[in-house]
Amino acid sequence: MVPEEIAVPSAAAVVLASGAGTRVGAGVNKVYLPLAGRPVVWWSLDAFARTPGIAPLVFVIRPQDRGLADDVLASLDVPVEIVHGGASRQESELNALRHLAARAEAGEVDTVLVHDGARPLVTPPLITEVTRVAREHGGAMPGLQADDIVTAEGARPAGRLVRAQTPQAFRAAPLLAAYEEAAREGFAGTDTASVMERFSALPVHWVPGAPENIKVTYPHDLLVAAQILAG
Repeated sequence: MVPEEIAVPSAAAVVLASGAGTRVGAGVNKVYLPLAGRPVVWWSLDAFARTPGIAPLVFVIRPQDRGLADDVLASLDVPVEIVHGGASRQESELNALRHLAARAEAGEVDTVLVHDGARPLVTPPLITEVTRVAREHGGAMPGLQADDIVTAEGARPAGRLVRAQTPQAFRAAPLLAAYEEAAREGFAGTDTASVMERFSALPVHWVPGAPENIKVTYPHDLLVAAQILAG
């Protein structure tokens, strides 16, 4: 008798692209601007697609950007699920989590990574490490130590300050529960980790981030990202 194959839970990735991105000064959502021959958001979607154990891949967009999103997905080799975002980043995350809820409850997805589509230079090794730490401890976020922050008097603040990056990853069921509780209370966090710190007992472990994992916010950031890719 052949033993029944046991399904191994996967980690779902949510790539957020439902903001307007107005500070970059373009007439289009910044994640669709060209970067080294591809739209900005294509690079991060491709990184998740190339990372073993990541499925499903969820792309959160504005309804009016559907045509642009379809163009991006046409050049990817894996299926991507599209979810419409909400009025805020947190509502967009909640929409994606509700989209994944049934698979989380069934044990098909045990971990969810949330990534900002304006960070095009995330890499499979960083994604893998964040996922590993989140599975081990409950939550993980990459970041860089902020050694350049000083007070008005010129002194460095006590303790370790970290510049948070994405993807931030958490166990799926507690993540969904925390976001539902935040919605009921009308709480708006600054990022995924801030919601979890408020509504979950899961620890958030810091993972060393990557200097090149920059966020495209201003036009100059596109030039920097292009130089990194060229290098």
